[in-house]
Amino acid sequence: MTRILSSTGWYVAAMLVAAASCASGQTTPVPKATLVPITHFVPELSKSPPDAIALMTADRYLVPLDLSKSGYVEEEYFVSGTANVYDWGADGKLAVKTPNAPYTTRIRVRRPKDPAKFSGSVMVELPNTARRFDWDMMWGWLGDEIMARGDGWVAITPPGGLPGLKIFDAKRYAPLSYANPTRGNCPNGQPAPDVEDGLKWDVYSQVGALIKSNDAGQPFGGYRAQAVYMTTQGGDVVTYINAIHPQAKLAGGKFVYDGFLSKQPNGIGRLNSCAANLPRSDPRHQIKNAGVPVIAVLAQGEVLGAFNARRPDSDDPNDRFRWYEVSGGSHLDKYNYYSLASMADATAAGNAQGTPEFPFTARCTPEIQLIQYPLMPAIYHAVLNQLDNWVRKGVAPPHADRIQIKDPDTPKATVNQDLFGGALGGVRTFWVDDPVVNYTQNSIGPGACAELGHANALAWSRLEVQYGSYADYARKVRESVDKSVKDGWITPGDAAKIRAEVSAGIAP
Repeated sequence: MTRILSSTGWYVAAMLVAAASCASGQTTPVPKATLVPITHFVPELSKSPPDAIALMTADRYLVPLDLSKSGYVEEEYFVSGTANVYDWGADGKLAVKTPNAPYTTRIRVRRPKDPAKFSGSVMVELPNTARRFDWDMMWGWLGDEIMARGDGWVAITPPGGLPGLKIFDAKRYAPLSYANPTRGNCPNGQPAPDVEDGLKWDVYSQVGALIKSNDAGQPFGGYRAQAVYMTTQGGDVVTYINAIHPQAKLAGGKFVYDGFLSKQPNGIGRLNSCAANLPRSDPRHQIKNAGVPVIAVLAQGEVLGAFNARRPDSDDPNDRFRWYEVSGGSHLDKYNYYSLASMADATAAGNAQGTPEFPFTARCTPEIQLIQYPLMPAIYHAVLNQLDNWVRKGVAPPHADRIQIKDPDTPKATVNQDLFGGALGGVRTFWVDDPVVNYTQNSIGPGACAELGHANALAWSRLEVQYGSYADYARKVRESVDKSVKDGWITPGDAAKIRAEVSAGIAP
């Protein structure tokens, strides 16, 4: 690894690694990683040295997080190599469209400062780039449990995250590139874009290989990463599993990634910027035969949109799979937005929206708050442990009923709900079995409102009829939480927090 010394002209372009062909039968290469110094500065964001700020460090989140209090460090690396651009061949198999195109991207690494406290597991997040810079959506749900477990975390900046980085600091991030190696027009006659989104697939494999490299100076050198998982929302995990993962191998033939945690797996995406989308009837939209454990999680508000990807669970050694649908769960909540860029940094990256309390340009009608109850973080904490135990200990996770759908496979499909808006069926918790709110999974208004759920608190008169007294409600919650711990849906750590809040008179 090359270390870069910070100054006004601090960057020297990293040399590219040797051939990075990921064709079947070849070992995934380890790319070149270059540490880029950053200054962590929490209170006054505007006073940090301009040449040492990295966009999206935890201390610059919308809700700043001091990782050092949990014994963690955070670093930024530039990663360089060459990657193939892929397409589907006429026979439906993966084919190389353009080989060995150079790239440079960045990764952010979080790990325990003390290697002795490292669990051996690393979660790789593919950030959401809806705002044209990285948004650590999954960290918002997983971060507390990652640190409680002693896991590592790595975020890979995909092509869609580069525009905001270059606006934020054109000098610091000038070397980053997913340049399209093919100029001219796409088959549909439209000009080929300057950035080739399809380079990211080999990048994801190579970063996984980098994490498992134990060489001194590498991001996890001396830490001995034993299990590496991938997570994100939407199609990238599905696409990677079905198209790229089968050929992404290390020396000795083991897969680069040991398991996958997929949020809302709504089908496979395009392999390159010029490719056409696969028809919705194509079987590749379903995750199958990954050869490693895969867990898919969908909130109630996401089930209908991903219905075509729904499939049965499996314990087949070549197709270990679980599909969980969470009653009462919302597509997004306040915990996702804790890990968005601060308003100051989002402005500097060219896309600040709304306020810290409601980070969207337009309000919903009527105005809403982001979901406050921590249902989805609790489920994701539990699922992270399930995945790790499945991979490293061979302990299969539980099965769960699916959410009940009325008129499935029709335009009129709806979720069957109880009187409080919770779905019938699905993963059950006290939030829906002993509710104190009415659940709504969609809100009226422009922009993101349609995918934002909200909750309306039940009147005290209704609660008294429902439970009789707060003491009776608290007893029901404790009993439900105990059952959820036993069944594997709430971790013991989260259960202790919930019980403490209930005992203190705070309905979680």
